[in-house]
Amino acid sequence: MKKYSYPKASIKILLAENIHSVAHDRLKAEGFSVEGVKQALGESELISKTQDVHVLGIRSKTQISPKAVRESKKLLSIGCFCIGTNQVDLEAARLQGIPVFNAPFSNTRSVAEMVMAEIVMLSRQIGDRNTQLHNGKWDKSAAGCYEIRGKCLGIIGYGHIGSQVSILAESFGMKVNYFDIVTKMPLGNGRQIGSLEELLAQSDFVTLHVPETPQTKNMVGPQQLKSMKAGSFLINASRGTVVDLRALKQSLVSGYTAGAALDVFPEEPESNDDIFKCELQNVPNVILTPHIGGSTEEAQENIGIEVSMSLIKFINNGSTTGSVNFPQVDLPVHQSSHRILNIHKNVPGVLKDINRIISDLGANIQGQYLSTDPEIGYLIVDLDKQVSDKVKEQISILPTSIRTRILY
Repeated sequence: MKKYSYPKASIKILLAENIHSVAHDRLKAEGFSVEGVKQALGESELISKTQDVHVLGIRSKTQISPKAVRESKKLLSIGCFCIGTNQVDLEAARLQGIPVFNAPFSNTRSVAEMVMAEIVMLSRQIGDRNTQLHNGKWDKSAAGCYEIRGKCLGIIGYGHIGSQVSILAESFGMKVNYFDIVTKMPLGNGRQIGSLEELLAQSDFVTLHVPETPQTKNMVGPQQLKSMKAGSFLINASRGTVVDLRALKQSLVSGYTAGAALDVFPEEPESNDDIFKCELQNVPNVILTPHIGGSTEEAQENIGIEVSMSLIKFINNGSTTGSVNFPQVDLPVHQSSHRILNIHKNVPGVLKDINRIISDLGANIQGQYLSTDPEIGYLIVDLDKQVSDKVKEQISILPTSIRTRILY
C-alpha cells in the first residue's frame, strides 16, 4: 500500500454555493474528504467552517476577506468556480501562501451566446413585445425594429469572452470593432480601435467584457453615453460596477439610448429568496437577467472540471499553473524522490540557506525550480527519500518560510 506524506482522506475540501457535482465527484475520486453547502458563506460562518479545511471552493457570492484568510490556518488553496476572482482578497491569500485558481475559459461560450441573443432581442424589441402579449396586448409593428446584419458591434475588452463574441457577431454579418488597453490580435475581421470614445461613436451596439478594477468603475457614465450613437444599444455582462445605472436610465428614458441588456449589477441579492431592486426595472426595451451569463449546464460542468483539476494538481504535485495570484511552477514528478514545496518571503539568501540545509544533510537534488514575485518565492525541490523529512523540518523553521509541505 502506497504511503502518503498526508493521507488523502485527511485532506478536507469545502465546496460552497452549489458547485457542480462533477467537481465533487472528481475530488472524491482522488480520495479527498469533500463537503458541499448550497449557499454562500458570510465571514463569520466562513471562518468557523474553514478551521480544519485545506481547500475551499466558492463561486461569486462568498467574499473572502483578509481576516478570513488569516483565520483559516490550514487552508492550502482556494478555487473560484467562475471567471472572476474579485471576491477573494488575492494579496492576503498570496502573502499567506495560498494560491487561488479560477476558470477563465469554461463559460466563455455561454456568455458570448447570451450576448448575441440579447443583441437580436434588443434590436427587435422582443422583451417588450413578450411582456405585452403576456398582458394581453397585441402590438404588431416594424417601427424601431432592425436587422443586426451590417450593423457595427463595439466590444470593450477583447479577452476570452470578447473575442468569442467577435466571432459570433461576424457570423451574423456584423462589423466588429474592439477596444482594449493592450494590443490584441483580432480574430476574423475584427478591428482594434485606438480609444474608447472612438469606439463608442462608431458602434450601433456596445458590449462590455472587462474585469472589476478601479479603472473600470463607472467606465460608462454620462459622458460615454453621450459619445455613443443616438439610437444605439448597451450590453453589460461583465461586472455590475462598470456602468453608471442612473446615467443609463436617464439616457434610456430620454430616448437617446434605444435599449440595454444587463446581467450584472452593483448590488446583487445573496440568494434567490432575496428581493431584487434596480432603477432600470420597468424601463422600455431593457433586458434584465440575474447574473446568468455563464449559467448553463455545459458551462458549470466545464468549470467544475477545470477548477477541480487545478486543485488536484496543486494538492498532488504542487503545480500552480493557472493560479491568478501566485508564481507559476509546474514540474514533472520524479518517482524515485520526495518533493518539498516551500513558500517563502522573497528576500536575499533564501535559496542559499535552503541549499545549505540540503547539502549538510547529504541529500541529492533530482530537480529544483524556483519562481518569485516581488514579495514571495515558491520553490519545488525533488530529493532523496532517505533524508526528505529532516530537510522539510529544517526548511520549515527558517524565519523566511511561510509554508512548507512534503509530498511522497
